[in-house]
Amino acid sequence: MITDILNKPIVLSLNRAWQIIGHRTVKQALVALNGGGDGVPPALGLDIAYPKTDDGGWNFDRPLFLNPLPWSEWVKLPVREFDFAVSTPKLRIRVPTVMVATHFARMPVRIPKLTRDAIFERDEGVCQYTGERVGRTGGNLDHVVPRDRGGRDSFENLVWAKREINSLKANRLPHEAGLRLLRRPKAPLPLPVSATVREAQHPDWRHFLAH
Repeated sequence: MITDILNKPIVLSLNRAWQIIGHRTVKQALVALNGGGDGVPPALGLDIAYPKTDDGGWNFDRPLFLNPLPWSEWVKLPVREFDFAVSTPKLRIRVPTVMVATHFARMPVRIPKLTRDAIFERDEGVCQYTGERVGRTGGNLDHVVPRDRGGRDSFENLVWAKREINSLKANRLPHEAGLRLLRRPKAPLPLPVSATVREAQHPDWRHFLAH
């Protein structure tokens, strides 16, 4: 179904320095490629060409070239047997899998949200009082300064702790329970979006993701 293809988030978005800035659905990418005036369009589709193998297949590991194309040239590309495509009354158009945002030079960053998973990942599943790796099931969130004593829900006041230690500490401060933090908790640094895109939603993304 064309609708299914249009809603697939399989288009990697790069800034004009070819750094990852996120991903788009096929529909969003086609709108961007087809927008703008006669000058530089808001986005170019990246034509990624692959060599054929001796047995008639394709070698997807080493592209022959990566050629950014405007919409007027993109619609002329042949649809290969491994490509997704969308059809209009007059054309069958190859679906882009990587696009370059021609007007965007910055590298956006993602500010980590305060969640249980964020605390777990920051502390790497290690109890911040004992140093024991307890994982997800053996630990939970602890307020260093208990909430009923004015402690806030914040990166600076939340740590991952072993369940038994958390129960022992109860509503006391660490020193009152004979505990000491391994390190002072703090908010994770903002991450460039490129570092947060780890999984390739399409094989073509592999050429741009960090290995």
